[in-house]
Amino acid sequence: MSKATIYDVAGAARVSLATVSRAINNPEKVKPETRERVLRVIEELGYKPNAFAKGLASRKSTTVAVLVPDMSRASIAEMMNGIADIARVYKYSILLYILDNEESSEEDILKEVVAAQVDGMLYLNDEITPKQYDFLMTMRDEYKIPIVLTNTLYPESEEIPSVSIDYEKAGYEITKKLIDEGRKNVFMVSTVRKYMVNDQKEQGYLRAMQEASLDPRIMRTSGRISINTEHFNEYFKNHKVDGVVAVRDSIAVSFMNVARANQVRIPEDISVVGFQNTKYAQLARPSLTCVDVPIYDIGAVSMRVLTKVMNQEEVEERTVMLDHDIIARNTTLNK
Repeated sequence: MSKATIYDVAGAARVSLATVSRAINNPEKVKPETRERVLRVIEELGYKPNAFAKGLASRKSTTVAVLVPDMSRASIAEMMNGIADIARVYKYSILLYILDNEESSEEDILKEVVAAQVDGMLYLNDEITPKQYDFLMTMRDEYKIPIVLTNTLYPESEEIPSVSIDYEKAGYEITKKLIDEGRKNVFMVSTVRKYMVNDQKEQGYLRAMQEASLDPRIMRTSGRISINTEHFNEYFKNHKVDGVVAVRDSIAVSFMNVARANQVRIPEDISVVGFQNTKYAQLARPSLTCVDVPIYDIGAVSMRVLTKVMNQEEVEERTVMLDHDIIARNTTLNK
């Protein structure tokens, strides 16, 4: 039995998946020379069309794909609740894809999404490289899969709708809160890996520090406790710190644990703030002051925007910015 796939046919015939499907199902819609080439390759490879190939041209499955970077993040789980609730209202099923750290693997997953015959896709990965963005555009334009960026942005582009908060503004406001407390040596603890939303947070931090004529200091570490704990211990030996803005609640709590182990008082000696207002912020001792990101709402609104795009309804705002808040707790002086 032949194991040739529709990808093999498309590659050998140098056409898209949709063209292969049309050559099988609606041959009159394909140029004669292209159709003949596709059919010849099908015969040579012994390809047997499956349900996907037969349905790709008209494609209607009432299924949406959701691509997430890491299900271990508390924010992802809450966002999925918002997505699922709205999907249920509009009677869409969800196919969940979890990405790993390899760009090549992501491309394979995106190809799986095309093959799954989904009606649309929510893209939650905030590590979008130019190559990945081009691939998303190909999915949208060539394979006609509507896409909404969820809690992430691609700078200077509104071609794909997005739903998020103004992370630059949030970074500015939370940094200014520490400066207004009288903190002078305020560090931002960000990630070594490049994330779009963290870039926005850093821009807001830099604006607040420059506006106050203070020297900005950005420390880059990992979200993994085993790694950032070692980094934080080294920092206490060589740097004077009286304020920390962490790009994630979990990183902020990890920093606080190391600080307390080094007999540093919070907030008396150092004020610490985080982002997202996850369960880590509420369970931490002392409880963490942080930017409250409406994670559930971001998921719900993204799914609603996607339903509009899938139904070819007008989307007035290509970049939807939801409101955020700052929750003052016990890791800052001014509660």
